[in-house]
Amino acid sequence: MRMMSPAVILLCILLTMSPALAKDKKAEKPMDPQAMMELWKKLGSPGEPHKLFAGLAGSWTTQTKEWMEPGKPPTESAGTAEMKMLLDGRFLYQEYNAQMMGQPFSGIGIDGYDNLTKKYVTAWIDSMGTGIFFMEGTGSADGKTITLKGSHPEPGGGKMTHRAIWKIVDADNQSFEMYGAQGHGKEMKMLEITYKRKP
Repeated sequence: MRMMSPAVILLCILLTMSPALAKDKKAEKPMDPQAMMELWKKLGSPGEPHKLFAGLAGSWTTQTKEWMEPGKPPTESAGTAEMKMLLDGRFLYQEYNAQMMGQPFSGIGIDGYDNLTKKYVTAWIDSMGTGIFFMEGTGSADGKTITLKGSHPEPGGGKMTHRAIWKIVDADNQSFEMYGAQGHGKEMKMLEITYKRKP
């Protein structure tokens, strides 16, 4: 079978996805293919949020606090994190190793900023589950405080909703706080991780 050129394949994909670019279906006519390709090129280029992420690449020590029940003191543990940028500066990749509920714990996160939706996005997998946890949200004007929201199903039924606050204090310090609520229950702080860059 004869292969199509990459340019033709890209054009077909862009034409298929063109409705997503029309706000509230207000576009009166389809976008010019060349203009669409230029727009996708612009949307696919790393911007200021990605540059901020790039400044986090490197090795980190972590201090983790986890709360299992409201009103009770947290369990604390030390850990490490390695961060690097992927795909020419488009995504921040993290490998995290620590303790969770008294057991060795490893997790991998991928964080990004979607230029099209103008939202921060994150995907997380770890050694305590087989699912992929997704969150998305917005950032402060300087991009240094990112608020994310997501949810996951619970083993006994229903779901738990999550809210996370990620603060990039500076190139050597950051923190991550996670809050959760089951069903319509009251939200409680579940997790706090403080990151410090290794000397």
